[in-house]
Amino acid sequence: MGCFSNITTNAGGIPFISSTTTTIGTESVDIALGFRRIQPLGYFTVRISDVIPADATAALPVTLTLNGTSRALTLPNGTPVTAAELLATSVILVFNDRFNGLLTLMSRTTE
Repeated sequence: MGCFSNITTNAGGIPFISSTTTTIGTESVDIALGFRRIQPLGYFTVRISDVIPADATAALPVTLTLNGTSRALTLPNGTPVTAAELLATSVILVFNDRFNGLLTLMSRTTE
């Protein structure tokens, strides 16, 4: 059983979450965020603790796992985000709409 933890927010109230692990599998790259209390609708920032290495298969789709549920990360046009788009990326801004199943990459910051 996971325990819910508090999260840090910026001055505007946007949650800042450090990933717990990044797993590169044969079907996807999963960035795990642990168990957190975040609002079901809004933005959050993720610090990717284990940066996706350059030798990862570039075409693999990226998923985020939050509270035990994995969801595909997409671009604003609905196209799945691939590992190639997050290589050497350390921070991403995500829009989450749990009601409509949206998890959208809004921006990224490289190292």
